[in-house]
Amino acid sequence: QVQLAESGGGLVQAGGSLRLSCAASGSIFSINAMGWYRQAPGKQRDLVATFTSLGTTNYADSVKGRFTISRDTAKNTVYLQMNSLKPEDTAVYYCYMRISQYGFGFNDYWGQGTQVTVSS
Repeated sequence: QVQLAESGGGLVQAGGSLRLSCAASGSIFSINAMGWYRQAPGKQRDLVATFTSLGTTNYADSVKGRFTISRDTAKNTVYLQMNSLKPEDTAVYYCYMRISQYGFGFNDYWGQGTQVTVSS
């Protein structure tokens, strides 16, 4: 069984910073993609930032230059550094990983979500 544990959300004023972390645990053979999505009330879940299977990064246009995704592959952990936060960044943030447990195929796993609230 694989579990993703997120931490780092909270309440911050506009212009502030937060750092999210997500660590995968359990039986893990390899991880070929990982990243962050977010979902605001009444809206769909949207991509924020990801590492692709090639190791490249993708960012939503709305966060480019403000958010930075990073990872520690030895710890099966992905981070999201969020700077210059805006009220429109308020959402539940979910981490995502595509994991192979035994070396045969990959499955998608999601964290439980962490609330980020940015006050104006």
